[in-house]
This record gives sequence, structure tokens and C-alpha cells, in this order.
Amino acid sequence: MRTQITNYQCPSCTGPLHYVGSSGKLECDFCGSSYDVAEIEALYAEKEEKAIETTLASEKENQMGASSDNNVWDTSDLQEWGAEEDQMQAYSCPSCGAELICDKSTAATSCPYCGNPTVIPGQFSGSLKPDYIIPFKVSKEDAVKALKEHYKGKILLPKDFTAENHIQEIRGIYVPFWLFDGKAEGDASYKATRSHSYTSGDYKVTETEYYDVYRAGFVAFERVPVDASSKMPDDHMDSIEPYHYEELKSFSTAYLPGFLADKFDVTVEKSITRADKRCEGTLSSALRKTVKNYDTCMVNQENIHLQRGKVHYAMMPVWMLNTKWKGKDFLFAMNGQTGKLVGDLPISRGKFWGLFAAIAVPLSVLGSILLLVL
Repeated sequence: MRTQITNYQCPSCTGPLHYVGSSGKLECDFCGSSYDVAEIEALYAEKEEKAIETTLASEKENQMGASSDNNVWDTSDLQEWGAEEDQMQAYSCPSCGAELICDKSTAATSCPYCGNPTVIPGQFSGSLKPDYIIPFKVSKEDAVKALKEHYKGKILLPKDFTAENHIQEIRGIYVPFWLFDGKAEGDASYKATRSHSYTSGDYKVTETEYYDVYRAGFVAFERVPVDASSKMPDDHMDSIEPYHYEELKSFSTAYLPGFLADKFDVTVEKSITRADKRCEGTLSSALRKTVKNYDTCMVNQENIHLQRGKVHYAMMPVWMLNTKWKGKDFLFAMNGQTGKLVGDLPISRGKFWGLFAAIAVPLSVLGSILLLVL
């Protein structure tokens, strides 16, 4: 492990820089200077290139190998961290086992996955370097505001669940994703019907016509996302999609200051089933949407084949708040680019029974009055 450490420091005052989504620049809290990401990267480029030259040969030995089967996901473009490894700090959560990475200047005080207030720092080493990153666009202030709006009108929420100091624990984290490129082609047959009714004398007659429908086609897809973190529920990640890929940037550690980043713990191999399912589902849905002007339509048979292409590694921005209530975990996740929010809420039993009593008692009195009247 190399001992040299590189931090992104302000060229004016040497203070730490952090990325600000609203301006799209690295800003210094000490002197107020701001810089383009490319500008700061250029300052460190020569130093990084020299380090890369000395480590490239040895680190390439750890790259993921390709299978002899031609129709497998191609991971040959995935690359190691190289010289940037020295800029990173690793944090391990003793509660849930999450392994997080960030720049050396970020102070991690709680785990965004389980809410544990203490995470243990250590040295970062190994793992693959992401190809792409979508920088945070939604600020923490906006995330907190959205969470407060989400709480509004929820009369059964426990009172201390909405406490201000609790909401402020929301944390920004870059979640790892595999992005799959390829093509799906296939065909499908459907059983469809059309019905119409008419009156004949005293009878209402309904006639149903039955059809065999056949469709075939293909869909080329790029960057089908599958999250690569076992700690993040898949349904949460699916729910806060989509991300706008036109804002994908080539990965740079310059975007990390002030945020955490999760190291992937679900490999490409373990993600294949979910990736294939999403790709196949895309074609299946596209074919089904072409079957129109029928009253009913049921799938009879589908045959879908995948032509698997490149796999890319990307980091997506997510604001997270994990909290416990009565021994249960409640996770909120917000798309750090679009602001789309998903999360479950607890119910206060005291408020529930209080509301139930407030409704039940008047109804009971009204029932008694009606009985007396009758």
C-alpha cells in the first residue's frame, strides 16, 4: 500500500474542497473560491499519471476475466482504481457490515444503511474503479425539506419520529450500479378477444370473437441499471429511478468530497439474473404494447433471446435516512439527481387507537339514538 495521500485542496488557501450540486463546481468553505472539476483535475493530472505508470502492470492482474462463452456480459472495460486509491478512506459499519468509501477529508459519523452512530475508519484498497458518476444535484437542504413535506398530513406518525434533529441525519451516498448494454430479440403469441352486444327481440346478445396474435421484434438497450449493493433494497432503488443519463460524467474523485460512496458487494456474476430479467422484460413490454384494439389480451407464449454486451460500473447519488422504531427498520431513499422519494412510515398505536375511539364513540352514540327512535 502506498503511503502518499492526495486531497483536493483549494489552490488559493489549501482548504478542503467539496462538490456543490447547485453550482456544479468544487467550492472552498474557507475562502469562498470555486473551481470547475476539470480545472482541479488538471492540477493533479501529472502526479496521477506518474503513479499510474508504476502500478498499471501489477494491478491489471486483478481484472475480471472474460468467459469463453461469446454470449456473456463483457466486463473487459472495468478498471482498477490506480493512483486515486491513495485519495480514498474506507469506513466499516460494525452493525450491518456496510463498507463505505469517501475522500480523506470526509468525516463519517453514522451509517446511512442502518443508522448506526459509529463507523470505524480504515485504509481503502482494491476493488474496481467506477467508469461513470452522476453528481448530486439535490442539496441536503432540499432533501430535508422534501422529507418534511413527505411527513405532512400523516396524522398517525409518532411525534418524535418527525423531530428536527432526526431528519437532519439524512446522508448523501453514491450507490454502486452495474449498467448493462446489449440487445434483446424474440417473438410472442397472444390470445385476444373482441366483444360486442346487441338486442334481438327480448334478448341481449353478446358475441365474442377470438384471435391469435403474433408479434416479433428486437430492442437495443444501453445502461440497464442494477444496483450492486446488498444493503440497499432493490425495490427502493427501482422506485427512485429513472436517472437521466445525459448527465453521466466520467468518474472522478473530485465529486466525492462531502459524500460517502458504497463499495459494491454484489458482483456482475451475481447480478446477471436480475439484469437478464430487466432486459427481457423491456422487450416483453414493448411487444405487448403493440397489441391494441382488443378487449382482452393474454400472453400465450414468449421466446426471448439476449445478445449480451458491455458492462459499466457507475455511482448514482442517493440521499438516505435509516431509522428504527419499535425495533423495526424504516429506510427513506431519495434520488439525488431528480428528488424522487420513496420510504415507509411507522404508525403510532396510541394515535391509532385514539383516532379509532374518536370515530367509534360518536358512531356508537348515534346507533343508540337510532335504536331509541325506532
